[in-house]
Amino acid sequence: MAINFKKTCCMRIGPRCDINCAKIVSLTGKDLPWVTDIRYLGIHIVRSRLFKCSLDMAKRSFSRAANAVFSKIGRFASEEVVLKIIHSKCVPIFLYGLEACPLNKADLNSLDFVINRFLANVNCSLYAIARPSVCLSVCL
Repeated sequence: MAINFKKTCCMRIGPRCDINCAKIVSLTGKDLPWVTDIRYLGIHIVRSRLFKCSLDMAKRSFSRAANAVFSKIGRFASEEVVLKIIHSKCVPIFLYGLEACPLNKADLNSLDFVINRFLANVNCSLYAIARPSVCLSVCL
């Protein structure tokens, strides 16, 4: 079986994750690099003492998708329609692979912040057209 060396790398997870490891050399003489994070099936796994996933790309992807939806239909559709589309199209992007990741309290708060910040922006944008003073009180 041939190994694709452009896509193959090594990462250490466990109590000795910070210790430098010896190079792994294949029979063809190519080195496998040691990395600090790996993307596997859309989940970003980070080098750590315990199994840990990075949520940065999931948060970034959700924000990108939600802002794209909101920029296209935000002013023309009602708030219920915008939220339904966000729930059906953007939330699955956000939640993909989270069942494989152990989440601690800080991770959950980080995920809550992304959703709450987007909802605050939606409310401010919808109310800013009719009532600018309401937007300032809601967003601040």
